[in-house]
Amino acid sequence: ILDEPTAGLDPQGRDEILGQIERLNREHGLTILVVSHSMEDVAKYVERIIVMNHGQVMFDGTPKEVFVREEALRRCKLDVPEITKIATALQAAGLPVDKATLTEDELIAQLLA
Repeated sequence: ILDEPTAGLDPQGRDEILGQIERLNREHGLTILVVSHSMEDVAKYVERIIVMNHGQVMFDGTPKEVFVREEALRRCKLDVPEITKIATALQAAGLPVDKATLTEDELIAQLLA
């Protein structure tokens, strides 16, 4: 269980730590619980999100399943990744973009298609 393991680190240090955590999971099959308020890191590195609010499970699912619930997350004082906000705005402007987009690469691929 890791509680905010990258708090206070510079971007390079954050990426190194999260890369090590990801390798431990992938290469050794370890289940790793990470508490984080960085939605960008959560979107990039996790397979499952459990959102807790006042001791209650509010959401439990994949990043795509959880981050499409933007308004409900805001009520829990959480946010969505910045790229998801951009995708939502592009969709509202009429572009064929999935508002559950989590990475820059996903958004670029959708826009190029």
